[in-house]
Amino acid sequence: MSSSPKRSVLVSGASIAGPALAHWLHRYGFEVTVVEKAPTVRGGGYPIDIRGTAVEVVEHMGLLPRLREAHIDSRKASFVDADGRPVGSVKPEDLTGGVAGRDIEVPRGELAFALYDSVRDDVEYVFEDSIATLHDHAAGVDVTFRSGTRRTFDLVVGADGIHSNTRSLAFGPEATYHRYLGHCFMGFTMPNDLGLSHEALLWNVPGKSATRYAVRDDDQVFAIMTFAAPEPPTGAFRDPAAQRDLVASAFAGYGWEIPPMVEAMRAADDIFFDAAGQIRMARWSSGRVALVGDAAHAPSLYSGQGSSISLVGAYVLAGELATAPDHRTAFAGYEERTRTFVETNQALAFQGLAAITPGTAEELAQRDEALRGDRDLEINDAGRAANSALDLPSYPVPTAS
Repeated sequence: MSSSPKRSVLVSGASIAGPALAHWLHRYGFEVTVVEKAPTVRGGGYPIDIRGTAVEVVEHMGLLPRLREAHIDSRKASFVDADGRPVGSVKPEDLTGGVAGRDIEVPRGELAFALYDSVRDDVEYVFEDSIATLHDHAAGVDVTFRSGTRRTFDLVVGADGIHSNTRSLAFGPEATYHRYLGHCFMGFTMPNDLGLSHEALLWNVPGKSATRYAVRDDDQVFAIMTFAAPEPPTGAFRDPAAQRDLVASAFAGYGWEIPPMVEAMRAADDIFFDAAGQIRMARWSSGRVALVGDAAHAPSLYSGQGSSISLVGAYVLAGELATAPDHRTAFAGYEERTRTFVETNQALAFQGLAAITPGTAEELAQRDEALRGDRDLEINDAGRAANSALDLPSYPVPTAS
Protein backbone atom coordinates (compact mmCIF):
# COMPACT_ATOMS: atom_id res chain seq x y z
CA MET A 1 0.00 0.00 0.00
CA SER A 2 2.97 2.30 0.28
CA SER A 3 2.61 3.06 -3.48
CA SER A 4 -0.79 4.66 -2.75
CA PRO A 5 -0.01 6.89 0.25
CA LYS A 6 -3.24 8.84 0.00
CA ARG A 7 -5.59 5.92 0.44
CA SER A 8 -8.49 7.02 2.64
CA VAL A 9 -9.27 5.40 5.98
CA LEU A 10 -12.27 6.07 8.20
CA VAL A 11 -11.57 5.39 11.88
CA SER A 12 -14.61 5.10 14.14
CA GLY A 13 -13.87 6.15 17.73
CA ALA A 14 -11.73 8.88 19.29
CA SER A 15 -10.74 7.33 22.63
CA ILE A 16 -7.35 5.55 22.68
CA ALA A 17 -7.04 3.10 19.78
CA GLY A 18 -8.63 5.47 17.22
CA PRO A 19 -6.36 8.50 17.65
CA ALA A 20 -3.32 6.21 18.03
CA LEU A 21 -4.13 4.57 14.70
CA ALA A 22 -4.80 7.96 13.11
CA HIS A 23 -1.39 9.16 14.31
CA TRP A 24 0.46 6.31 12.64
CA LEU A 25 -1.62 6.28 9.45
CA HIS A 26 -1.02 10.00 8.97
CA ARG A 27 2.72 9.53 9.39
CA TYR A 28 2.58 6.87 6.68
CA GLY A 29 0.76 9.23 4.31
CA PHE A 30 -2.82 7.99 4.52
CA GLU A 31 -5.79 10.33 4.34
CA VAL A 32 -7.53 9.81 7.69
CA THR A 33 -10.97 10.73 9.00
CA VAL A 34 -11.93 10.02 12.61
CA VAL A 35 -15.63 9.99 13.50
CA GLU A 36 -16.73 10.21 17.14
CA LYS A 37 -20.29 10.26 18.49
CA ALA A 38 -19.36 12.48 21.46
CA PRO A 39 -19.09 16.26 20.98
CA THR A 40 -15.36 16.24 21.74
CA VAL A 41 -12.56 14.02 23.03
CA ARG A 42 -13.61 12.88 26.46
CA GLY A 43 -11.33 13.72 29.37
CA GLY A 44 -11.45 12.42 32.93
CA GLY A 45 -11.86 8.76 33.66
CA TYR A 46 -10.09 6.29 35.89
CA PRO A 47 -6.28 5.84 35.77
CA ILE A 48 -4.89 3.55 33.10
CA ASP A 49 -1.51 1.87 32.68
CA ILE A 50 0.93 1.89 29.77
CA ARG A 51 3.19 -1.10 30.23
CA GLY A 52 5.79 -3.19 28.49
CA THR A 53 5.69 -3.05 24.69
CA ALA A 54 3.21 -0.15 24.78
CA VAL A 55 5.87 2.08 26.39
CA GLU A 56 7.97 1.59 23.24
CA VAL A 57 5.01 2.64 21.13
CA VAL A 58 4.44 5.96 22.91
CA GLU A 59 8.18 6.56 22.83
CA HIS A 60 8.17 6.13 19.03
CA MET A 61 5.20 8.50 18.88
CA GLY A 62 7.17 11.20 20.68
CA LEU A 63 4.68 11.26 23.56
CA LEU A 64 6.79 9.67 26.29
CA PRO A 65 7.98 12.96 27.91
CA ARG A 66 4.42 14.32 28.14
CA LEU A 67 3.09 11.10 29.62
CA ARG A 68 5.99 10.81 32.08
CA GLU A 69 5.10 14.29 33.28
CA ALA A 70 1.50 13.17 33.90
CA HIS A 71 2.58 9.95 35.65
CA ILE A 72 0.53 9.37 38.79
CA ASP A 73 3.20 7.61 40.85
CA SER A 74 0.95 5.37 42.93
CA ARG A 75 2.81 4.12 45.99
CA LYS A 76 0.72 1.33 47.48
CA ALA A 77 -2.48 -0.68 47.34
CA SER A 78 -3.90 -1.58 50.74
CA PHE A 79 -6.54 -4.21 51.49
CA VAL A 80 -9.06 -4.25 54.34
CA ASP A 81 -11.58 -6.89 55.43
CA ALA A 82 -15.35 -6.60 55.72
CA ASP A 83 -15.05 -4.54 58.91
CA GLY A 84 -12.29 -2.28 57.62
CA ARG A 85 -9.46 -3.99 59.48
CA PRO A 86 -6.12 -3.89 57.61
CA VAL A 87 -5.13 -7.09 55.83
CA GLY A 88 -1.96 -6.05 54.01
CA SER A 89 -0.42 -3.77 51.43
CA VAL A 90 1.50 -4.27 48.21
CA LYS A 91 3.31 -2.07 45.75
CA PRO A 92 1.10 -1.31 42.76
CA GLU A 93 3.47 -3.08 40.36
CA ASP A 94 3.22 -6.25 42.45
CA LEU A 95 -0.53 -6.22 41.87
CA THR A 96 -0.44 -5.24 38.19
CA GLY A 97 2.70 -6.94 36.96
CA GLY A 98 4.22 -3.59 36.06
CA VAL A 99 7.84 -2.48 36.22
CA ALA A 100 8.54 0.44 38.55
CA GLY A 101 10.40 3.28 36.88
CA ARG A 102 9.51 2.18 33.35
CA ASP A 103 5.77 1.74 33.09
CA ILE A 104 3.43 4.72 33.15
CA GLU A 105 0.12 5.32 34.90
CA VAL A 106 -1.93 8.35 33.91
CA PRO A 107 -5.55 9.48 34.11
CA ARG A 108 -7.29 8.12 31.03
CA GLY A 109 -8.06 11.64 29.80
CA GLU A 110 -4.38 12.59 29.84
CA LEU A 111 -3.59 9.81 27.36
CA ALA A 112 -6.65 10.58 25.23
CA PHE A 113 -5.71 14.25 24.88
CA ALA A 114 -2.04 13.49 24.26
CA LEU A 115 -3.01 11.21 21.37
CA TYR A 116 -5.55 13.71 20.03
CA ASP A 117 -3.14 16.64 20.23
CA SER A 118 -0.50 14.67 18.33
CA VAL A 119 -2.67 14.52 15.22
CA ARG A 120 -5.57 16.97 15.61
CA ASP A 121 -4.19 19.37 12.99
CA ASP A 122 -3.30 16.65 10.50
CA VAL A 123 -6.40 14.46 10.19
CA GLU A 124 -10.09 15.18 9.85
CA TYR A 125 -12.14 14.80 13.04
CA VAL A 126 -15.94 14.60 12.77
CA PHE A 127 -17.62 14.88 16.18
CA GLU A 128 -21.26 14.27 17.14
CA ASP A 129 -21.71 11.70 14.39
CA SER A 130 -21.35 7.97 13.87
CA ILE A 131 -21.65 5.27 11.24
CA ALA A 132 -25.22 4.23 10.36
CA THR A 133 -24.55 1.80 7.49
CA LEU A 134 -21.60 0.18 5.74
CA HIS A 135 -21.52 -1.24 2.22
CA ASP A 136 -18.25 -3.04 1.56
CA HIS A 137 -17.44 -3.66 -2.13
CA ALA A 138 -14.47 -4.19 -4.43
CA ALA A 139 -13.69 -0.49 -4.81
CA GLY A 140 -14.15 0.66 -1.22
CA VAL A 141 -16.63 1.04 1.62
CA ASP A 142 -19.71 3.22 1.19
CA VAL A 143 -20.59 4.80 4.53
CA THR A 144 -23.79 6.51 5.56
CA PHE A 145 -23.47 8.54 8.75
CA ARG A 146 -26.19 9.20 11.33
CA SER A 147 -26.17 12.83 10.14
CA GLY A 148 -27.20 11.66 6.66
CA THR A 149 -23.80 12.35 5.07
CA ARG A 150 -22.60 9.72 2.61
CA ARG A 151 -18.96 9.11 1.77
CA THR A 152 -16.76 6.34 0.37
CA PHE A 153 -13.45 5.26 1.93
CA ASP A 154 -10.84 2.74 0.89
CA LEU A 155 -10.92 1.17 4.37
CA VAL A 156 -12.89 1.44 7.62
CA VAL A 157 -11.49 0.60 11.06
CA GLY A 158 -13.67 0.23 14.14
CA ALA A 159 -11.93 1.59 17.23
CA ASP A 160 -15.17 2.24 19.09
CA GLY A 161 -14.78 0.13 22.19
CA ILE A 162 -16.17 -3.05 23.67
CA HIS A 163 -19.71 -2.19 22.54
CA SER A 164 -18.50 -1.34 19.02
CA ASN A 165 -21.14 -0.18 16.57
CA THR A 166 -18.73 -0.87 13.70
CA ARG A 167 -18.34 -4.47 14.81
CA SER A 168 -22.10 -4.94 14.96
CA LEU A 169 -22.53 -3.55 11.44
CA ALA A 170 -19.71 -5.56 9.86
CA PHE A 171 -19.58 -8.74 11.94
CA GLY A 172 -22.96 -9.17 13.62
CA PRO A 173 -24.42 -8.89 17.14
CA GLU A 174 -22.18 -8.26 20.14
CA ALA A 175 -23.55 -11.32 21.94
CA THR A 176 -21.70 -13.53 19.45
CA TYR A 177 -18.33 -12.23 20.64
CA HIS A 178 -18.85 -11.00 24.22
CA ARG A 179 -17.58 -13.30 26.98
CA TYR A 180 -19.13 -12.32 30.28
CA LEU A 181 -16.78 -12.71 33.27
CA GLY A 182 -19.51 -13.00 35.89
CA HIS A 183 -19.11 -9.55 37.45
CA CYS A 184 -20.50 -6.04 37.05
CA PHE A 185 -18.88 -2.79 38.09
CA MET A 186 -19.80 0.81 38.79
CA GLY A 187 -17.22 3.60 38.59
CA PHE A 188 -17.64 7.19 39.84
CA THR A 189 -15.83 9.94 41.73
CA MET A 190 -16.45 10.78 45.36
CA PRO A 191 -14.96 12.98 48.12
CA ASN A 192 -11.60 11.89 49.48
CA ASP A 193 -12.91 11.77 53.03
CA LEU A 194 -10.30 9.20 54.14
CA GLY A 195 -7.35 11.43 53.23
CA LEU A 196 -5.84 8.98 50.73
CA SER A 197 -2.79 10.05 48.72
CA HIS A 198 -1.16 8.27 45.76
CA GLU A 199 -2.74 5.00 46.81
CA ALA A 200 -5.61 2.56 46.44
CA LEU A 201 -7.70 1.12 49.26
CA LEU A 202 -9.60 -2.12 48.55
CA TRP A 203 -12.39 -3.65 50.65
CA ASN A 204 -13.53 -7.22 50.07
CA VAL A 205 -16.12 -9.79 50.93
CA PRO A 206 -16.54 -12.91 48.75
CA GLY A 207 -17.63 -11.87 45.27
CA LYS A 208 -17.58 -8.14 45.99
CA SER A 209 -14.99 -5.38 46.14
CA ALA A 210 -15.07 -1.65 46.77
CA THR A 211 -12.05 0.43 45.83
CA ARG A 212 -11.09 4.03 46.43
CA TYR A 213 -8.21 5.27 44.34
CA ALA A 214 -6.47 8.59 45.09
CA VAL A 215 -4.27 9.45 42.14
CA ARG A 216 -2.59 12.37 43.89
CA ASP A 217 -3.43 14.56 46.90
CA ASP A 218 -6.78 15.56 45.45
CA ASP A 219 -10.02 16.10 47.32
CA GLN A 220 -11.68 13.53 45.04
CA VAL A 221 -11.00 9.82 44.56
CA PHE A 222 -12.02 7.34 41.88
CA ALA A 223 -14.34 4.70 43.28
CA ILE A 224 -15.12 1.31 41.76
CA MET A 225 -17.65 -1.13 43.21
CA THR A 226 -17.73 -4.64 41.70
CA PHE A 227 -19.99 -7.57 42.42
CA ALA A 228 -20.65 -11.05 41.09
CA ALA A 229 -23.83 -11.65 39.09
CA PRO A 230 -24.77 -14.93 37.41
CA GLU A 231 -26.04 -13.14 34.30
CA PRO A 232 -25.35 -9.65 32.92
CA PRO A 233 -28.19 -7.29 33.95
CA THR A 234 -29.13 -6.33 30.39
CA GLY A 235 -32.20 -4.41 31.52
CA ALA A 236 -30.05 -1.93 33.45
CA PHE A 237 -27.52 -1.05 30.77
CA ARG A 238 -29.50 1.93 29.46
CA ASP A 239 -31.11 2.91 32.77
CA PRO A 240 -28.86 4.82 35.23
CA ALA A 241 -31.50 4.70 37.96
CA ALA A 242 -31.69 0.92 37.66
CA GLN A 243 -27.90 0.73 37.75
CA ARG A 244 -27.75 2.71 40.99
CA ASP A 245 -30.43 0.53 42.54
CA LEU A 246 -28.63 -2.63 41.45
CA VAL A 247 -25.34 -1.54 43.03
CA ALA A 248 -27.05 -0.31 46.21
CA SER A 249 -28.83 -3.65 46.55
CA ALA A 250 -25.62 -5.62 46.01
CA PHE A 251 -23.88 -3.71 48.83
CA ALA A 252 -26.81 -3.37 51.23
CA GLY A 253 -26.18 -4.38 54.84
CA TYR A 254 -22.40 -3.97 54.87
CA GLY A 255 -20.63 -1.71 57.32
CA TRP A 256 -17.38 0.22 57.48
CA GLU A 257 -17.25 2.85 54.69
CA ILE A 258 -19.60 1.05 52.31
CA PRO A 259 -22.75 3.10 53.14
CA PRO A 260 -20.95 6.42 52.38
CA MET A 261 -19.74 4.95 49.08
CA VAL A 262 -23.28 3.94 48.14
CA GLU A 263 -24.55 7.39 49.09
CA ALA A 264 -21.81 9.02 47.00
CA MET A 265 -22.62 6.71 44.08
CA ARG A 266 -26.26 7.78 44.18
CA ALA A 267 -25.25 11.45 44.08
CA ALA A 268 -22.46 11.18 41.49
CA ASP A 269 -23.00 12.72 38.07
CA ASP A 270 -20.24 10.70 36.36
CA ILE A 271 -21.25 7.08 36.97
CA PHE A 272 -20.08 4.41 34.55
CA PHE A 273 -21.69 0.99 34.77
CA ASP A 274 -20.94 -2.14 32.75
CA ALA A 275 -20.55 -5.89 32.86
CA ALA A 276 -16.97 -7.09 33.05
CA GLY A 277 -16.31 -8.96 29.85
CA GLN A 278 -13.99 -9.71 26.99
CA ILE A 279 -14.37 -9.71 23.22
CA ARG A 280 -13.22 -12.94 21.58
CA MET A 281 -13.23 -13.10 17.77
CA ALA A 282 -11.80 -15.59 15.30
CA ARG A 283 -10.97 -12.75 12.90
CA TRP A 284 -10.56 -9.01 13.34
CA SER A 285 -11.26 -8.10 9.73
CA SER A 286 -13.90 -8.69 7.09
CA GLY A 287 -13.33 -7.39 3.57
CA ARG A 288 -12.22 -3.77 3.85
CA VAL A 289 -13.34 -3.38 7.47
CA ALA A 290 -11.07 -4.11 10.44
CA LEU A 291 -11.23 -3.70 14.21
CA VAL A 292 -8.61 -2.50 16.70
CA GLY A 293 -8.44 -2.06 20.47
CA ASP A 294 -11.39 -3.08 22.64
CA ALA A 295 -13.63 -3.38 19.57
CA ALA A 296 -11.51 -6.35 18.45
CA HIS A 297 -10.31 -7.90 21.69
CA ALA A 298 -11.30 -6.12 24.89
CA PRO A 299 -9.42 -7.84 27.77
CA SER A 300 -11.63 -6.37 30.57
CA LEU A 301 -10.66 -4.00 33.37
CA TYR A 302 -9.31 -6.94 35.41
CA SER A 303 -6.38 -7.39 32.99
CA GLY A 304 -5.28 -3.77 33.30
CA GLN A 305 -4.00 -4.00 29.74
CA GLY A 306 -6.76 -2.54 27.57
CA SER A 307 -4.96 0.71 26.74
CA SER A 308 -1.60 -0.97 26.20
CA ILE A 309 -3.08 -3.53 23.81
CA SER A 310 -4.86 -0.73 21.96
CA LEU A 311 -1.62 1.22 21.50
CA VAL A 312 0.31 -1.83 20.31
CA GLY A 313 -2.48 -2.97 17.98
CA ALA A 314 -2.78 0.48 16.38
CA TYR A 315 0.97 0.58 15.77
CA VAL A 316 1.03 -2.86 14.14
CA LEU A 317 -2.12 -2.35 12.05
CA ALA A 318 -0.83 0.94 10.63
CA GLY A 319 2.61 -0.54 9.96
CA GLU A 320 1.14 -3.50 8.11
CA LEU A 321 -1.14 -1.26 6.03
CA ALA A 322 1.84 0.91 5.13
CA THR A 323 4.09 -1.95 4.03
CA ALA A 324 1.85 -4.76 2.74
CA PRO A 325 0.89 -4.91 -0.96
CA ASP A 326 -2.84 -4.80 -0.22
CA HIS A 327 -5.29 -4.56 2.67
CA ARG A 328 -5.96 -8.30 2.82
CA THR A 329 -2.27 -9.05 3.35
CA ALA A 330 -2.04 -6.19 5.84
CA PHE A 331 -4.99 -7.36 7.92
CA ALA A 332 -3.63 -10.92 7.95
CA GLY A 333 -0.22 -9.67 9.07
CA TYR A 334 -1.78 -7.55 11.81
CA GLU A 335 -3.58 -10.57 13.24
CA GLU A 336 -0.62 -12.91 12.89
CA ARG A 337 1.73 -10.53 14.71
CA THR A 338 -0.56 -9.52 17.56
CA ARG A 339 -3.00 -12.35 18.35
CA THR A 340 -0.74 -14.28 20.75
CA PHE A 341 0.12 -11.03 22.54
CA VAL A 342 -3.57 -10.18 22.86
CA GLU A 343 -4.62 -13.61 24.13
CA THR A 344 -1.75 -13.72 26.64
CA ASN A 345 -2.89 -10.41 28.08
CA GLN A 346 -6.55 -11.40 28.06
CA ALA A 347 -5.60 -14.35 30.27
CA LEU A 348 -4.39 -11.88 32.93
CA ALA A 349 -8.00 -10.93 33.63
CA PHE A 350 -8.63 -14.18 35.46
CA GLN A 351 -5.64 -13.69 37.75
CA GLY A 352 -6.63 -10.07 38.30
CA LEU A 353 -10.16 -11.12 39.16
CA ALA A 354 -8.88 -13.66 41.69
CA ALA A 355 -6.63 -11.06 43.33
CA ILE A 356 -9.06 -8.14 43.39
CA THR A 357 -12.43 -9.87 43.86
CA PRO A 358 -12.02 -13.42 45.19
CA GLY A 359 -15.23 -15.31 44.54
CA THR A 360 -15.53 -17.52 47.65
CA ALA A 361 -14.68 -17.29 51.34
CA GLU A 362 -11.93 -19.86 50.82
CA GLU A 363 -10.39 -17.95 47.93
CA LEU A 364 -10.58 -14.70 49.89
CA ALA A 365 -8.87 -16.33 52.89
CA GLN A 366 -6.08 -17.62 50.65
CA ARG A 367 -5.60 -14.19 49.10
CA ASP A 368 -5.52 -12.53 52.50
CA GLU A 369 -3.08 -15.10 53.83
CA ALA A 370 -0.75 -14.28 50.96
CA LEU A 371 -1.05 -10.57 51.75
CA ARG A 372 -0.37 -11.06 55.45
CA GLY A 373 2.62 -13.23 54.64
CA ASP A 374 3.94 -10.71 52.09
CA ARG A 375 3.74 -13.42 49.42
CA ASP A 376 3.29 -13.20 45.68
CA LEU A 377 -0.31 -12.68 44.54
CA GLU A 378 0.48 -14.81 41.46
CA ILE A 379 -0.10 -12.00 39.00
CA ASN A 380 3.10 -9.96 38.95
CA ASP A 381 5.40 -12.42 37.14
CA ALA A 382 2.72 -13.42 34.65
CA GLY A 383 1.84 -9.77 34.14
CA ARG A 384 5.40 -8.72 33.42
CA ALA A 385 5.79 -11.52 30.89
CA ALA A 386 2.47 -10.71 29.21
CA ASN A 387 3.06 -6.96 29.08
CA SER A 388 6.20 -7.48 26.98
CA ALA A 389 5.18 -10.64 25.17
CA LEU A 390 5.48 -9.01 21.75
CA ASP A 391 8.73 -7.77 20.24
CA LEU A 392 7.62 -4.60 18.50
CA PRO A 393 7.92 -5.05 14.71
CA SER A 394 10.16 -2.59 12.92
CA TYR A 395 8.47 -0.62 10.15
CA PRO A 396 10.03 2.24 8.13
CA VAL A 397 8.46 4.85 10.40
CA PRO A 398 9.14 8.51 9.55
CA THR A 399 10.64 10.53 12.40
CA ALA A 400 8.04 12.22 14.61
CA SER A 401 7.89 15.94 13.98
